[in-house]
Amino acid sequence: MKIVVIGGTGLIGSKTVNKLRQLGHEVIAASPASGVNTITGEGLAEVMTGADVVIDVANSPSFEDKAVMEFFETSGTNLLAAEGNAGVKHHIALSIVGTERLQDSGYMRAKAAQENLIRRSGIPFSIIHSTQFFEFLGGIANSSVKDGAVHLPPALFQPIASDDVAAAVADVAVGAPLNGIIEIAGPEKVGMSTMVQRYLNKMNDPRTVVPDEHARYFGAGLNDESLVPGPGARIGKINFETWFAGQLAKA
Repeated sequence: MKIVVIGGTGLIGSKTVNKLRQLGHEVIAASPASGVNTITGEGLAEVMTGADVVIDVANSPSFEDKAVMEFFETSGTNLLAAEGNAGVKHHIALSIVGTERLQDSGYMRAKAAQENLIRRSGIPFSIIHSTQFFEFLGGIANSSVKDGAVHLPPALFQPIASDDVAAAVADVAVGAPLNGIIEIAGPEKVGMSTMVQRYLNKMNDPRTVVPDEHARYFGAGLNDESLVPGPGARIGKINFETWFAGQLAKA
């Protein structure tokens, strides 16, 4: 199959491209650097020619409410229109576990808008709801600093390794469209404040994480159900300790 990966040079995109190429598929890693821009529409018609599957793992460069909504609405509209014109048979998008529950967050509202565009497009689709990546734990900490400490909710979440995410995306890409959502998550359910403290300790980062039930996560309040998947989720194989050891090996 010819598979186009939008955002194909990013963290998840590059790993997914490699996995699908190893399976023998013709895979295009599309990004503005390769002349494919979903915001301006540049290169979309050309890259879609003969494509069977399109995987969208692109992310907004800004998380500001208005900017992120404009990104996902514009990108999604342009991308789906090009796919429709080219006769693409399967559209896959990577989204977030809890999107529909966290609409106080501007980012989650933008992801919900993206998902609604996909559902209305008429193109067979699969939406993958993933939990947070281990690779983003440092970013979560940095976004939550107050008076020198990291304030995060103790609410449960179930972070996942990017390798497990890419494996799931690749598997969905070679299967039949779900015309629905599949959830994926890591093997361990743990409090966000607890996990981020574990990460900072391993990084020899002296900052303390303060468990704060009132702390917001990208604008939304959390409870123990907000960011965890429901029954039937695909569970990754890589736990935090194994993932961190792998990061040290790459350093």
